[in-house]
Amino acid sequence: MRWDNLALDGGPSAPALFGTDVVTRTFDTPEFRGITFHEVRARSIVNRVPGASRMPFEWTVNPYRGCSHACVYCFARKTHTYLDLDAGLDFDSQIIVKVNAPELLRRELATPKWHGEHIAMGTNVDCYQRAEGRYRLMPGILTALRDQANPFSILTKGSLILRDIELLEQAARVTEVATAVSVGFLDRSLWRTVEPGTPSPAMRLEVCRRLNERRIPCGVLMAPVLPYLSDSPDQLRATVRAIAEAGATSVTPLVLHLRSGAREWYLAWLSVHHPRLLSRYKALYAEGAYAPKWYQRRITRQVHEFAAEYGIGPARPGMARRLGPPAPAVPDPDPGPTQLTLL
Repeated sequence: MRWDNLALDGGPSAPALFGTDVVTRTFDTPEFRGITFHEVRARSIVNRVPGASRMPFEWTVNPYRGCSHACVYCFARKTHTYLDLDAGLDFDSQIIVKVNAPELLRRELATPKWHGEHIAMGTNVDCYQRAEGRYRLMPGILTALRDQANPFSILTKGSLILRDIELLEQAARVTEVATAVSVGFLDRSLWRTVEPGTPSPAMRLEVCRRLNERRIPCGVLMAPVLPYLSDSPDQLRATVRAIAEAGATSVTPLVLHLRSGAREWYLAWLSVHHPRLLSRYKALYAEGAYAPKWYQRRITRQVHEFAAEYGIGPARPGMARRLGPPAPAVPDPDPGPTQLTLL
């Protein structure tokens, strides 16, 4: 995808790298300091997943490119290089915003060639990253999906999804809806360095709890499990226990994978924060982007054993759910601290 395929008609000129039809903005507020937003009008928004992908779905919607979560391992980093941006700091701070995503989705869902297939969101970069707090694209996207009764799922590390919980409830009454939060570990010191722009693991588990309380099925993608950093039996057990206590519908472990772009950035981070592990990582990932099968099987087996102990299981096909008639009215759960809905 090139910048001229994302062009925004009219508006002030942007740097030559982005063409003359992209509106570039910065906001001098603490949550957006150091971040540049490039507002574009996409030509399409429902994207087919490449056939060679390991993803268990065929269609996605991604209203943003780049992600202020700044997770050093993010597999999507390489996609920024397609725009002549780098996979490191640019991915974290140069955010592309598809400002016409809601109206474009509504139009594409209404075309005769669309047959109501499942749409996955948050599978490339997080649709509830900080930018969503300002641009508010997801309410329009969820409304379009609800109005067409189109099944969908959302994966997020963000807590802003709770802002849209009523829309999720409305959609779940007419179609299948599933959500999941990503929580690979509980270690706060590790979280602060490897996922610096995200809400804490504890806050993400609180999001899981609140969604399930409102009958929006929410599981946990226990990802990534970081070799030699978050993979000891005690660490895995503690994480699975916290996931169970949050009421997750499922837990699915996923070991760190290091594709090109993410690999270089993650190993650079490792050399600063955990240099003694660098040689072990290079040996473990010597054959490519994925850890060896024996290692993946070991982690999966341990997590499943702990999950069985605490009464939860892996995600299964059909976990998405459609709600029946509204339950009897009960007071909304306490909205809690304001920071839960700001990130």
